[in-house]
Amino acid sequence: MAARRARPVGRESRNKGTGRALRTQGSTRRKAPLLSHEGWTFLSNHSHVLVVLARGKPLSLREVALEVGITERSVQRIVSDLQEAGYVKKAKLGRGNLYSINSKLPLRHPLETHCNVGQLLDVIGA
Repeated sequence: MAARRARPVGRESRNKGTGRALRTQGSTRRKAPLLSHEGWTFLSNHSHVLVVLARGKPLSLREVALEVGITERSVQRIVSDLQEAGYVKKAKLGRGNLYSINSKLPLRHPLETHCNVGQLLDVIGA
């Protein structure tokens, strides 16, 4: 029976096929500051999808998913949530859909109900 190599302590283990890091073990290195949307963000995926839809371009849900950085199935669920709540209406336009936003509806969380969707989109610049 061949001897197994021990994993290095304090270093990333790598997948032999892809070379990708599997996990870190006991690393003492500092993490670099996040420069992209990795980790947490201030806005939810629902608001990210809403911002993309508010741009007024005909898009497929796949294009929205790529832009937001989530799965197409997640975008389908979010758009369905937004439609059911009356925030979004969908119109078919060629191969894509054109979404209209009801900017007068209030935000849903009790801390934010004094603001409406239009104000949120104005602040974000959508």
